[in-house]
Amino acid sequence: MGRAIGVLAVEHVAVGLIEDNRVAGALHLYPEKGRELAGLREMPAETIAQCVCEQIEAVGKGLAVESIGIGFPGIIRDGLIEESPNLQQVKGFQLGASLSSELSKRGISAPVHVFNDADVMAAGIAATRGHLGRFIRVWTLGDGIGFGRYPWAEGVWEGGHCVVTLDPKEHFCGCGGRGHLEGIMGHRSMRLRFLDMEPEEVFENARAGDSRCVTFVRMWHRALAAATATSIHMDGPGKFFISGPNSKYIDMRLLNMYVQEMVKMSPLQGSLFELVSVSDEIGVIGAAVNAQSRTRLTNDD
Repeated sequence: MGRAIGVLAVEHVAVGLIEDNRVAGALHLYPEKGRELAGLREMPAETIAQCVCEQIEAVGKGLAVESIGIGFPGIIRDGLIEESPNLQQVKGFQLGASLSSELSKRGISAPVHVFNDADVMAAGIAATRGHLGRFIRVWTLGDGIGFGRYPWAEGVWEGGHCVVTLDPKEHFCGCGGRGHLEGIMGHRSMRLRFLDMEPEEVFENARAGDSRCVTFVRMWHRALAAATATSIHMDGPGKFFISGPNSKYIDMRLLNMYVQEMVKMSPLQGSLFELVSVSDEIGVIGAAVNAQSRTRLTNDD
């Protein structure tokens, strides 16, 4: 693999030079650890783009790179941020075009490709765990629910918003939709549902036998099983990685049992789950891996 630059821009910006699917040198972070600077939520779209360009320039240091990959939250098509619930100020922003234009002024002409942050995490996991030749999917359990896949494919892939219940009372998803996976599993959604306790207390009380919490924890696992089963029925069986701060609540026995109840056709059976820790480094590697693949496909065309 050639030399590329990977960027992960979610709550902060992490940028690294990638060679042979590894970070060459240290990651550049904005804000730097320990510095009291505004995060991306407080920054206008143009300022975010400017900040990313500055970090890319610092990492590249005049080196020739094959491509530049950006991992960013939201629905993204051809560099356009169509929707980004967690960074609402960038909705409708031509991030790819803006970065390309600004980088060109700085003497950097490598093609820029923008991907959903969950997809670059999937690519990073594939690259660092020897799965670049396989189809994998990744659930990220946090404030929201991310769904990434590798190899990258054109599409929306907002798996966290797939419908897992027809109950009209299930309205806790941050997007406002009813019956969504994120409305059950998301950290924010759990806090809205249980106003009298934090999510960690819900799982602790379930282990202690509290019936209300036991019922919810079973629904929580069944919701992830339902979303996984839907993916299996659409794209076939395979390896599913689970990451994010709330992956610590996963009961693998319960999750596997529910998936087995939902997937009965023999050619679709045999999917596996694995818990995995992720980091800025994995996302940065994944952004570069996806960018290199896109650049080579474009050149072949």
